[in-house]
Amino acid sequence: MDLEFHQLDLRYEELRGRSPARERRLLSSLAEVGQQAPIVVVSPVSSGRHVVIDGYKRVRLLRRLGQDTVRATAWDLGEAEALLLERMMRAGDADNALEQGWFLRELRERFGLSGEELSKRFGRTPSWVSRRLSLVAELPESVHAHVRAGAIGAHAAMKYLVPLARANRADGERLADAVAPLGLTTRQMAIVHAAWLGANAEGRALIVKDPGLVVRAHEEARRAKARPATPAEQMLSDLGALGGIAARVHQRTRRGEVRGLLAPEREEIRHAFSQARREVERLIKRLGKELDDARPEHANRDPATA
Repeated sequence: MDLEFHQLDLRYEELRGRSPARERRLLSSLAEVGQQAPIVVVSPVSSGRHVVIDGYKRVRLLRRLGQDTVRATAWDLGEAEALLLERMMRAGDADNALEQGWFLRELRERFGLSGEELSKRFGRTPSWVSRRLSLVAELPESVHAHVRAGAIGAHAAMKYLVPLARANRADGERLADAVAPLGLTTRQMAIVHAAWLGANAEGRALIVKDPGLVVRAHEEARRAKARPATPAEQMLSDLGALGGIAARVHQRTRRGEVRGLLAPEREEIRHAFSQARREVERLIKRLGKELDDARPEHANRDPATA
């Protein structure tokens, strides 16, 4: 049957998160070939409208395409039974933990199902039901709204915003409101979360003001680290290491460590020191000459200039 949109009751729309990528693909399909699968509804309630059980994305996108009606099929079941059956039939498109929590909370509050009844209906333990309900309770409602809208991924919310909200609910809301417009990936959310944990009050204020800056700075540092070092950078690194090693050995001699060595050990060190000194003297002679030749007054002798 075909139903007009005003005949639909969308009371369970908030039980599913949105995926912008999936909705783009479905929108393209609907525009190209039209609606292929009907939505699922149950018998009209007292208002005379049909309660939608499955097909919320199709309803939203058909409206965007300017359609007046949606094709539907009606199940001869009560609302609770229809919702449970629809979830069982969607086993291949499993809900995330937050969606499971939303669904359990709805069944408990709307239909009065106890934790024990819910565990039996889902074939799960009572502790599984309790954990999902606790997860929903721990996140501020504003964060739930961002997840439902697809602005924050459910996995990122569970991994980073739930622990933050447990420690400080206001901080969880502030950070969620700041990152939601950016559509960060879970990896990028991890970068912002790590920066938040390591920052003081002033640093956190800056993160909230522009969390994208944290992500960009991290990406730039990663690219710089992956970029091959220039000859000058390599030489500076080697000379820095050489100076550091020389300073460390000098400190050891000042502490008198050489005097405490056995004769064979002193002989080994004397031999190694002679070799090191020869290499350093060769470096001093060669590098000094190269640097002198590369001075501005000797530009005609500079290999790079040539």
